[in-house]
Amino acid sequence: MEDWIRMPATDGDLEARLNGLRLRTTAVVVVDEPTIDADGIFRLGGRWVAVPPIEARLIRALLARVGAVVSRDALLRAGWPDGHPTRNVLDVHILRLRRRLEDLDVAIRTVRSRGYVLEF
Repeated sequence: MEDWIRMPATDGDLEARLNGLRLRTTAVVVVDEPTIDADGIFRLGGRWVAVPPIEARLIRALLARVGAVVSRDALLRAGWPDGHPTRNVLDVHILRLRRRLEDLDVAIRTVRSRGYVLEF
């Protein structure tokens, strides 16, 4: 962050510049909709959490259908595009995701025999 001022400057001009710099350095970007970037940072409401690559792919699949059921097969294809792991591996990653996202008030609900739903 930088700013400049032409000299000689009045005290009022200097104070205005300093206030502007203070505002810019303390600004917080608030994201109303959940997003996940290429680095695996999941953001919502000004808060964020880092997510490992497999879990990031799972979140992207869930974000594509927020509020709707995403089947286990679709999540397996999203998380492991080169091959499917065992059923329990998906369950473990969903459990880890739930724990990571709970502080952001994001829930992954189980729909028995169907899949999972992302809610926030």
